[in-house]
Formats: sequence, C-alpha cells, structure tokens
Amino acid sequence: MPSGGGGGGAAWRHLLLLLTALPLTLAALAFALQWRGGGVDDPTLRWPSHAFPGMAEPTPPSLPSSACADVLVGASAPSFPYLRGWSFSSDSDAGLHPKICVQTSTSAGLEQILPWLFYHKVIGVAQFLLFVEGRAAKPHVAGVLESIPGVKVVYRTKELEEQQARSRIWNETWLAGFFYKPCNYELFVKQSLNMEMAIVMARDAGMDWIIHLDTDELLYPGGAAEYSVRRLLAEVPHDADMVIFPNYESSVERDNIKDPFSEVSMFKKNYDHLPKDTYFGMYKEATRGNPNYFLTYGNGKSAARIQDHLRPNGAHRWHNYAKSPNEIKLEEAAVLHYTYTKFSDLTSRRDRCGCKPTKEDVKRCFMLDFDRAAFIIASTASEEEMLRWYNERVVWNDKQLNLKLLRKGVLTRIYTPMAIVQGLRESGVFTSVIAAGQPVVNDKLSPKKTNAQSQNATRPGNVPRKLIVADSEASTRKILQAVEPIVWDVDIAAIPPLSPPTLDDHHKYT
Repeated sequence: MPSGGGGGGAAWRHLLLLLTALPLTLAALAFALQWRGGGVDDPTLRWPSHAFPGMAEPTPPSLPSSACADVLVGASAPSFPYLRGWSFSSDSDAGLHPKICVQTSTSAGLEQILPWLFYHKVIGVAQFLLFVEGRAAKPHVAGVLESIPGVKVVYRTKELEEQQARSRIWNETWLAGFFYKPCNYELFVKQSLNMEMAIVMARDAGMDWIIHLDTDELLYPGGAAEYSVRRLLAEVPHDADMVIFPNYESSVERDNIKDPFSEVSMFKKNYDHLPKDTYFGMYKEATRGNPNYFLTYGNGKSAARIQDHLRPNGAHRWHNYAKSPNEIKLEEAAVLHYTYTKFSDLTSRRDRCGCKPTKEDVKRCFMLDFDRAAFIIASTASEEEMLRWYNERVVWNDKQLNLKLLRKGVLTRIYTPMAIVQGLRESGVFTSVIAAGQPVVNDKLSPKKTNAQSQNATRPGNVPRKLIVADSEASTRKILQAVEPIVWDVDIAAIPPLSPPTLDDHHKYT
C-alpha cells in the first residue's frame, strides 16, 4: 500500500509539472512568433481595402498644396490608419444596386461641401445633383465640384429661373402657401423646384432612389448590415415608395467649433426614436429654455423610390400625383442635422435675410421659433451678448446634465461620421480633389473659355425637356413623360420644416 500511494503521488507531481510548464511553453512560442513577424497579423491587413461601399482599391495619396481652408488639409500624424489611400472611381459602383442620388441646393464653400459629398460617397451614394449659387457657384468652388466623378452641377441662371417659372407647380395648390414670401419661404420654394428637376435628371441617369439633403446633414445608416445607405435601402420592402429618416440634432459642447463633421459627436435623438415617457419626462431639461425640443426642424428627411408621377412635397418629403405613397419610417437610421454648430451661423442667417428684427416681421422670413429668436439676437446684440446667448441656448456645457441625458437615451454619441471625415482628410482626398480640379477652375477663370467646356456642369438648356413645356396649362404637363393618370392629386399641401411635439401635445401621444 505505501508503494502504491508513493506511485500515485509521483504521478500527480508529474501532472502538476506538466500543467505548469504548458502555459509557459505556449507563451514563449507566441513571443517567438511575434518576434519573428509571423503568427500575429498586422492589424492594418485585417481590413479589406474597400471596407466601405463607396470606396475603390487604394492608390497612393496625393497631398498637393492648396489655398483652401485648413479644415480640408490632412494632419501630419494620421489617426485613422486602417484605410490608407482612399480613392473613388466613377465606375466603382457600376454593377451595384440600388443606385442612390442625393440632391441639394447650396451656396456653401468647399470646406463644407467636400466632406459632406465624400462622406456620402463612402456610404454608397452614386450620384450628386448640386444646384449651386453664391459661393458654391464661384469658379474656384464650382470648377472643383464639376471635376468630381458622379457630380452634376446646375447653376441658378436666368435661363433656369425662366424654365422653373413655367413649372406645373405654379399652377397647383400644394406649394401655394409658400409663394411670394421672403427668406426661408423663398428657399423652400426654390428647393422644391430644384427637386422637381432632379427627379428627371436622376431617372435619366438610371438612379433607383433620390434623397434631398442640405449640406449640413449627413445620412446615418443605423440598423443596416454594414455602414451603407445602399445596403439600408436594398433591404426596404419592394412595395415601399418612400423611406423616412428621422433627424437627430447636433449638440455642440464648445463655442469654437470650426469643422462640425469632425468635431461634433453628441446628438439629440428624435422623438420617433425615444420612448414617449422618456421624451416628455425629460422635455424641459432637454429643451433648456428654448422654444422647442429641437432648435430647428424635427420631422426628418425622406428618400423616394424613383417612379412615374413622383413629385416633391417640400424639402422634407416626396409625393406622387397618381397615388398616396406607401411610406415607412426607419427605426434606427437617421439624418444627422448639424445646425447652429458654429457661432458664425448666427450672423450668416442674419446676413441672408432682409427682415426687420421684430417679433412680428421675422414671422415673414422664418418658419421656426428658434430661427426667429436667433435672427433678432444677431441683428440687435453686441458680439459679447451674442456669444453669451449662444452659450446659454446652443452650447451643451453642463457636463452633469449631458451625462444624465446620455444615460436616459435623449442624447447619444455617434462617432463614425467623425472617423470617416477625419480619415478622408488625413488621407489627402480633399487636397487631391482640389488639385485635380484646377484645370477646370482655370478654364472658368480664362476669358477665352466658357463654362460649356466642363463636362459635369449642367446648364438649364441641358435639363431634359420632359420636365418643361411651353404650354402653361397644368392639364398638359406630364412629369417624367408619364401617362396621364385618371386623377391628379394636387391637394396635399407641402410639408414644411416642423418642430417636434411639445408638452402641450402630450395628451395626443398618450
């Protein structure tokens, strides 16, 4: 018995020694493999070179010098190294569906348009229709935009305005409430007329969906199998005519933001994406003394499937002359609205409108209460008073309140757009695009050459005549050359920017 017990003890000692030595041996092997450069992958090699849907195979980045704003220049120490040498080819999405067109009306500069445009290229947008005026129509801006594959630039010329003056819209009632009013109302009508033309242009280009966005809005394809608006819309039921993206509103945490797309990560969620008890229960804390839960609009933006009889229904929705569209509202995806993100946004709105800074007169210019209040402050207060007002009403500098609302889900952090835009900048995409567009810019600046040499510029004379006819009678107008339906639906009023529900609306939602 003693000898048997001794043998058993020895066996246990050998087993214990083996169990001790095995982890040490494996650790030493792993260290040796890593030291030799084998067995452990370089993290940059794990990611496919075109991890986002709008990206082609990488090419070495070009970093030319540029006179553009610093906001477009790459940093010296890249912080987003996994997708180097981003490049975009006009043929990269040739066989991919659905094809998505984004249309905008803008007067912004390259420092805003290029990050907005290439972010949407990254997430799968195939075509951009840019109706430009102001800064956006200047040769050094428009020339660069025209040189970008997949971009069409339409100028607001006298000829364009004459064609739009013959639009069937003027003979109908759905937009009539916005006619012949200044500032925001005028912009709203102009956006609708541009959207009407864009439908025809997008259909001729073979697009499947069209979305109207402003250049201070980014699509956020939450809920898609990949970070792709194309994948998101591919999963929409075939009988859906319109898809509504509820909007989230930027919540800036500083008063010195220079590049909103790269510096803002906190957003206030839409009513549609919150439990009703949370929304109304936290309403006062989330509003912070402002007229409404959001500073500006709260009814989102929409994408429309391109089909017969499609028409705009104001800047936020689409409609159809022949039927009531079947619409769905997305439960996770959103439009990120970067509104009043810079202190200078106060004065820029003031400078665009000629209304008197009185409570009565601003109602002629602005549809939303906060816009009216901001215009009055910007028109009557000193720089110091404006900055104080901006910090009180716009800037989220109370960290304890921010944390509380983040925990409740009213506020949320979204970092992916920041990473994409910063990655684009550091990879030299913006500076390369500006450099590549210089020949077009030079052509525009040359007194011997005209804009007609630019292949991506669309003049009013090039807009398909299917949209415009000489006869002004609405009964003879047929958008998209469609067959005349039995009943034309022209009584649905255009949907303006609407504020989210207020506490007074609480009983309607309970």
